[in-house]
Amino acid sequence: MSLLFIREEEAQKLIDMPQAIAAVEQVFRSLGNQEAQNVPRHRVQVPGVMLHSLSASVTPLGYVGWKNYITTRTAARFHIALYDQEGHWVALLEADWLGQLRTGAASGVTTAKLANPEAKSVAVFGSGKQARTQLEAVCAVRPVQQASVYSHTAANRESFALEMSDQLGISVLAAPDPATCLTDKEIVITATTSQSPLVTGDLLKPGMHINAIGSNALNRSELSADCFSRINQIVCDDLNSCRNEAGDFVEPLKAGTITWGSMASLAELLTENKNQRECKSDITLFKSVGMAIEDIAVAAHVYEAAKEQGVGTVLDI
Repeated sequence: MSLLFIREEEAQKLIDMPQAIAAVEQVFRSLGNQEAQNVPRHRVQVPGVMLHSLSASVTPLGYVGWKNYITTRTAARFHIALYDQEGHWVALLEADWLGQLRTGAASGVTTAKLANPEAKSVAVFGSGKQARTQLEAVCAVRPVQQASVYSHTAANRESFALEMSDQLGISVLAAPDPATCLTDKEIVITATTSQSPLVTGDLLKPGMHINAIGSNALNRSELSADCFSRINQIVCDDLNSCRNEAGDFVEPLKAGTITWGSMASLAELLTENKNQRECKSDITLFKSVGMAIEDIAVAAHVYEAAKEQGVGTVLDI
């Protein structure tokens, strides 16, 4: 048996953000139409290393697959596998960058549906790799002209501002504190590893759209509980996954400010218009913890492009 091994640097040449957004939207529509299945992340560990596993199938694409990754105190390694409808293992992809891309793309899909169409300004919390693809995705679906970034380390936020200004051709400024970062912003991105909230309810303004993607553990939250009395519509990438991992929801659920029944999934937003923005002043939230169907979406695109262009290494196993 042989399969195609695609390295990270090869994948980066085979898919861009607009293509990723289109691919991710397609699989969420398939999920809403009962043509895809997604298994939430599971974790196992021994001292020193944790294995994270996700899997999915997408009938219109003709693939099933998994993403597995390991994390240690000093490293993380990501891989995606694809199998075709005959059960052949056809591709293995390095997937650190692809994970950043697909997470950004999911926010791009949702921002296109929920943010006010004329939104031109963005506040970014976090200055790491995920924050970069989040801002790139938002800029792909809205006419963004300027952004601000806040993270705890001044050097990191200054570097992010310089790099993203150059990459995206917009003004990106480093902010000294969360309040300054949020001033006069229409779209908010939280992409941090913070265990305590950076965004509080008093900082939210009518009409904002929020993409909260940093917390995927119940002991971490980027949004304070008082935000949720002000948020009008909540959309999750996946309700089951958010039950397991959305730390932002723990306190407002306990307080009764929100309920699971008041939320919608991204698939429901796309196929049923559930929890869509009702007026310009609504504050909307997309809570994302990551799903395997997103990985399958971008991996399938990369694999098909790699076959067509003769990219990758054939492995005989």
